[in-house]
Amino acid sequence: MIATTDKFQVTWEKLPDDFVLPNDPVDNINQPLLAAALTQSLEIAGRLPNTALITTNYGICATVNGKMVIKAPDWGYVANIRVSREEVKRSYTPQLQGDIPVIVIEFLSDTEGGEYSVKPTYPPGKWLFYEQVLKVPNYAIFEPDTGTLEVYRLDDGKYQLQQPDNNNRYAIAQMNLFLGTWQGERENRTGYWLRWWDEQGNLLLWGLEKAEQERQRAEQERQRAERLAAQLRSAGIEPEA
Repeated sequence: MIATTDKFQVTWEKLPDDFVLPNDPVDNINQPLLAAALTQSLEIAGRLPNTALITTNYGICATVNGKMVIKAPDWGYVANIRVSREEVKRSYTPQLQGDIPVIVIEFLSDTEGGEYSVKPTYPPGKWLFYEQVLKVPNYAIFEPDTGTLEVYRLDDGKYQLQQPDNNNRYAIAQMNLFLGTWQGERENRTGYWLRWWDEQGNLLLWGLEKAEQERQRAEQERQRAERLAAQLRSAGIEPEA
C-alpha cells in the first residue's frame, strides 16, 4: 500500500521479523507512570474496545522513500486494528494492520527539541513523521515538571496549535473525550498528570479513586439505612420486623 506526497513516497509494510528494534531506555522514571495512568482510566471507564491498541514506547512503522522508519511515541491510541494482537506484538504498521493513531503523546524529554523535529532527511524527525507521514490527527506534547500541555490538530496537512476550552481542556473528537492536566499524587509521585474527562465533564477515574468512590457510596448507604432504622424505631416499629 503506497501513498505519495510532494516529498515522500510512503509504503505501509510489515516490520521484517529479523529487524533489530532499538532498545533505548525511557528518558526518566516518570514516563511509564504517566503513560500507565492515561491507559488505566480509559480501561476502567470502558473506553478501550477490543479492537483498540494502546502504544507505549512501542514502534509505529512506515517505509519512507524505501527506508523503514520506526517511531515510538510515549503514548498513543489506535481505535481499530484489523489483525490479531499476536501480529502486532513487536510493532504496528498503520493502514496495513489497522487505523492511523487517533493521538500520539510525547512527554518532553531531556533531548532538546526532539518532539518538535521536522528533519526531512532519514530518519525523519518526530514532528514531521507524525504530521506528514502518519498524518496523526492529534499530537500532544506534555511537560510533566511544569504541567504545560500543547495539543496540535492536523488541519489541511499541517499541525495547528489548539486553544483549550474554558476548563483548560482539549477536545479529542475521535475519542469523544477531553484531555487536560491534573495536579496531585499517584504511585508516590506528586506533580502534574494528563487526565481524561468525558463529554459531561466527568473525570475518568483511576483504580484507587474508583475504589474510594465505591467505599464512600457504601458508607453513605450504611448511614442512610441507620437513619431509616432510627426513624422506624421512633415510630415504634422494629426495622427487623
